[in-house]
Amino acid sequence: MERANYILQTAGLIALLRRGFVFLAGHLFRYRDYYLYEHTLKDRNEADFLPKVRDFTFKIIATSPQADEMAAAGLDFRSHSMEIGRCLEKGAVGFLFFINGELAHIGWLATSQAAKDSFDPNPYRVDFAAKQGCTGGSWSNPKYRGKGLMVYGYFKRFEFLREQGIKTSRNGVETGNIASQKAHARFGPKVYARARYLKVFDWKSWKETPVTGIPDR
Repeated sequence: MERANYILQTAGLIALLRRGFVFLAGHLFRYRDYYLYEHTLKDRNEADFLPKVRDFTFKIIATSPQADEMAAAGLDFRSHSMEIGRCLEKGAVGFLFFINGELAHIGWLATSQAAKDSFDPNPYRVDFAAKQGCTGGSWSNPKYRGKGLMVYGYFKRFEFLREQGIKTSRNGVETGNIASQKAHARFGPKVYARARYLKVFDWKSWKETPVTGIPDR
């Protein structure tokens, strides 16, 4: 309800109805294609990934009290508060960027299956027991897209994982999401499979096809 009220206040009734229709339709039928990425985590030069915008506030949160502190400081993430609460409860770590107090970009990482499932339920395998991590759940405010926040956010997440002793990280990106593909390409990943997800009412299918190389983008 909080997210619906936020959309109504900021984007209007038509936008709220449109999102409601998409939400309901997605519960009946869904078809998606994904590239599955694997990144080798290594030491990188932060200067190579800095965003175009410099006047931002960066926060890493792993607990609900940290989210409460952000809210008390006037950092606005109302439209994502339910998502943030769910992910934190399951052990995910959030990386958030604010510009003028407004959420500009958010992304998540996981070092456990429960944490991964909180922001990415697609069933590609991540071997957490073998020092593998996962990233995903990335969103950029349309006002600040094209500023390099996604790339810098991935740099920060990969560095965090690497400092925890994680060796590789996996992630799924829709084949039509060119912006995310370009962001991942900056880090030289391996695209190890292409996956298809199909849902019709309660029936679901997930199929992975191994590939080599990187998407032709």
